[in-house]
Amino acid sequence: MEPRSTASADVRSVLAAHLGDPTTSWSVGTFGAIAEFVRDPNEPVAMDGRGGGLSAVTERGGIRVEAVAGMRLVASEGATRESWSQRVALCLPDDGCAMNRRAVLTELGPDAEAIREADRTAALFDLGLDAVQVDACVRVADPGLAEQLRAWCGHPLLAPNNPAAALILAASPHRVFVSRVARAEVFGPIPPADGKSPDGPHTHVLPKLLRLRRTHAATEPVPDGWVPCAHLYPAHPAKHASGAARAYDVRAHDAFQEIMRAFGDARSVDLKMRVMAAVSGGEDPAGFALPEDRFARATLRVTLRQLAAAGDPSPTLAAWQAACDRPRRDELDIEGAGETGH
Repeated sequence: MEPRSTASADVRSVLAAHLGDPTTSWSVGTFGAIAEFVRDPNEPVAMDGRGGGLSAVTERGGIRVEAVAGMRLVASEGATRESWSQRVALCLPDDGCAMNRRAVLTELGPDAEAIREADRTAALFDLGLDAVQVDACVRVADPGLAEQLRAWCGHPLLAPNNPAAALILAASPHRVFVSRVARAEVFGPIPPADGKSPDGPHTHVLPKLLRLRRTHAATEPVPDGWVPCAHLYPAHPAKHASGAARAYDVRAHDAFQEIMRAFGDARSVDLKMRVMAAVSGGEDPAGFALPEDRFARATLRVTLRQLAAAGDPSPTLAAWQAACDRPRRDELDIEGAGETGH
């Protein structure tokens, strides 16, 4: 798969349109550590498009994105256990995506780049996760907590007997995830290990996944030589951003298919059109050559699930699903595995 060339002005217009749409959610992170920003339709939000960046901030969190030179948008869909996911990755070349790769807890000084002016005097600490494309940080306004964390700077956060992680979990300071193209800030409390993430902005840090040293999930078709530095998730036609099911929205479906045609893999778009034509034409799935590529197989499954969700009346759809919608576990987008399930 090759990314399509995208002019900076086109990227900025896409980012601005989705930043202004409350049904679009966002994430900044890596495989195993991610910050998500989402807002409610009626939630007060401060928008800012001055300078090179575009930002939106609420009482629960914020996002700032920038159409940096060389960035490409890569739209894709993936099969989940029962439905499908959709996303647009904001990608940079792998030789231009890296952040600071700190491997120990490190104080960075006041957070001068904070989205809200009131947060710019608080101390920023890099957690030292050594992720390629993101610096995962906490912002500490409490002088007492800052002093406690300073005592453990220079040590790996997740090392045995390091109390810094427990201090952070107990205090729930702001989380700040920064990549070359975006910054996500989360203001709400950190849920306990066995607790449910809030519906609004939140973060996930999963050490077992971080140890795999992946920049993104293997189920996401990112072109070779490119790394996703943030994602945007337009409204899903069959579920809310929280994952809860909703009445099928054909307008949301059509809107994302337009995005796929503009920024997705042309082969995936062509395969989807051929499968839809075959199903509507009553063709026997036995005569259809199943693709060998894992991403093409996912496209096939996604297409059949979208037809079913839309209430496709074709009598052959059930036969196609029985023959073709049997994914292996390693071909599923699993929520929580380093990316959201939008």
